Amino acid sequence: MGEPKTDRDDEFQAFIVGAWPRLMRTAYLLAGEQYAAEDLVQSAAEKACATWGRVRRAGDPYAYVRRILVNQHARRWRRRPPELLVDAVPDAAGVEDGFARSDQRGALLAALATLPARQRQAVVLRHWEDLSDSQASTAMGCSVGAVRSHAAKGIARLREVAALRELKDMTHIGGAV
Repeated sequence: MGEPKTDRDDEFQAFIVGAWPRLMRTAYLLAGEQYAAEDLVQSAAEKACATWGRVRRAGDPYAYVRRILVNQHARRWRRRPPELLVDAVPDAAGVEDGFARSDQRGALLAALATLPARQRQAVVLRHWEDLSDSQASTAMGCSVGAVRSHAAKGIARLREVAALRELKDMTHIGGAV
């Protein structure tokens, strides 16, 4: 027998239900593991719920909660060493992939796991979330120049990964990858 729901609760619930898939995708790309991603999103949702009035007034609640998510990931990364990404792709990816695309995705996720946390954050926010440098810098809590630097270094390291080069070469040869 809890309290009756308020408009505030309904508003937060509607927001989090709508934002959950995007937050999960970002969290999965940052954490590299389904359960860690779920924990990250749940933790960010709890923090957002506790301060929903401030989140709502921020103008872009999704950007605010994404920033919470990135900060949560950064805190967890500092506390323990990185774990190796699993090769499985979450079912909630949102896009129907064929076999060839799943091979590419698996190779890319494994390559992302090799990046330092800040480079991975910059690459994910700039290239998967399609944020501007300014938006990514806000989400990461750093300067625009730092975002550009981390993203450039991350992309350069990804280009060095042999499995990604092989996939790229196969697509140029005429394979359906």
